[in-house]
Amino acid sequence: MNKEHLVFKPVTINEWPDMQALFEDCPFRGCWCMYWRRRRTEFDKGMGEGNLRAMQQAIESGTVPGLLAYRDGKPVGWVSVGSREDFTALERSRVLKRFDDQPVWSIVCFLAAKSERGKGILPSLIRGAVKYAASKGASIVEAYPLIPEESRNPRMSSYMGMLSTFKKLGFQEVARPSRMRAVVRFFIQDSKIQNLDCQILPKDTEVVS
Repeated sequence: MNKEHLVFKPVTINEWPDMQALFEDCPFRGCWCMYWRRRRTEFDKGMGEGNLRAMQQAIESGTVPGLLAYRDGKPVGWVSVGSREDFTALERSRVLKRFDDQPVWSIVCFLAAKSERGKGILPSLIRGAVKYAASKGASIVEAYPLIPEESRNPRMSSYMGMLSTFKKLGFQEVARPSRMRAVVRFFIQDSKIQNLDCQILPKDTEVVS
């Protein structure tokens, strides 16, 4: 278990109510973490109920869109992680386009409960995402964090994390495709994964307080 005493669960239809509860306080209302999963026209048109239904349908179809972090049985954080191919808009992005043919898993979004913001939950969410990706056979985990000093509004632009946080956790910067965004990668090795002291519960395990 990590320093913040969190446990993680892959989101299935059983966790959908917890995800909805957490997203009630999302600063990006109506997103439902579909920004990187839909074409831009679909996302914009579906802002609100449309994106909510799209996320629910994806989960009902068997897609695991990410992980919920729990403390004392309550959902306190979210990280969206999956094979890069799962993120349609990311694959089509001109700024964050692929620069090689390596198979990667991507971390594209974070959300902390209102009570957790500013308290340092991000490193734990990153660790959970990496450990989960490794358990699914990933060899490279990629992310697209903000370079905050280059942003006019870093608080609203930091939903993909901060560059300095990823570097502290062993990610390597491999590209800087724009002034505000870097591409970082974590190259998974057994010795590193053993040091990721976070607990990921199986899908059929109940989270207890």
